[in-house]
Parts: sequence; structure tokens; C-alpha cells
Amino acid sequence: MYSFMGGGLFCAWVGTILLVVATATDHWMQYRLSGSFAHQGLWRYCLGSKCYLQTDSIGEPPGQGPGRAWGKSRADLGAQGHLYSRWRTLRLKEGKGATQAYWNATRAFMILSALCATSGIIMGIMAFTHQPTFSRISRPFSAGIMFFASTLFVLLALAVYTGVTISFLGRRFGDWRFSWSYILGWVAVLMTFFAGIFYICAYRVHECRRLSTPR
Repeated sequence: MYSFMGGGLFCAWVGTILLVVATATDHWMQYRLSGSFAHQGLWRYCLGSKCYLQTDSIGEPPGQGPGRAWGKSRADLGAQGHLYSRWRTLRLKEGKGATQAYWNATRAFMILSALCATSGIIMGIMAFTHQPTFSRISRPFSAGIMFFASTLFVLLALAVYTGVTISFLGRRFGDWRFSWSYILGWVAVLMTFFAGIFYICAYRVHECRRLSTPR
């Protein structure tokens, strides 16, 4: 039982770290825009060495919206005016409402996934103790359910991102590919799923032992 929980806890820690890194970094997709390298994440997009909030790319040129460019002057922004003009045209073709909804859905699912994984880790650690609190609730089973919920949420996030990227962004850029932040999300799927499997196995072992013990 404890070996299963130990393996599950290890997978859960790795999966949660990967979820946080994937959600926070800006390398979900990379592409070339007017001959220059660019990449984007769930919160920012980067053109060359300059990064901007995603709100800058929805209907307004970078640096002029509520999420103004990160400490860049208007003179600096003018240096790459042709890139920004091209970017704005592509964004407006995608549709402001659909793009905003897709960003929000992906972010929400990733955050929910990380929260479920964190809750599962807490329940998983508590499963090693034998305190009578919440004795009617199986801690290994609860931890396993939380890890499966985390897996479901990150799958939904990746499905939304993949579908919209291929349907909209992929058609706008000829030379593009998914990047390492996106790949970390899929690795996190495996880690949280196996964490859930380990804890459900621990629950089954515990139940078999409990039922076989004479009263």
C-alpha cells in the first residue's frame, strides 16, 4: 500500500511542477512572422526579444492597450512596426471574441488542473497518517480522484488549445509548431494520471486488507 502511495506521490509532485511551469511559460507555440522568430504562451506573446501581454494582441497594436508592453517606449515599438501591423491583421481575422474565450478557457482549465493536483498531494500526504479525522473518507481514494480530475482538466486545456491553434493560428502562419511548454502539458497528463492509478491501487490494497482482517 505505502509503495503505491509513494510512487503516486512522486508522480504527483512531478506532474504539479510541470503544470505550473507549462502554465507560466511562453513557449506553447512558436512561428515566424515576417521573417522574425516569435513564440507565445497563455499569458504573453514574444516578438524577437520583446514580450507583451495577450490582451495587447486582441484588437489593438501591442503597447497601446490596457496591458501595455513591458517597459518599452513608443520609439522601440516603432522599430518593429511592420511586425506589429502584420500581427494585428492576423488577430483581427481570427475574431476578438473567439480568441479571448479560447485563451480564458485554456488558462482556467490549466489553473484548475494545478489546484486539483495540489489538493491531491495534500490528501496523499495525509493518507500516510492514521489520524481518526475524516475516518469515513478514504484518503488514498480521495487523492486518486483529485489526480484524475487534474488529468481531466489539463486534457480539456490541451484539447481547446490544440483545436483552436490548428483551426485558426495554424492557418495564419506557414512556418509554426508547438513548443516545449505545450509538450510539458502532455507529460503532466501522464504524471497526474499515473498518480491517480497508484493511489487507487493503494486504496484497493487497503480495502482488501481491511475486509480480510477478522473482527
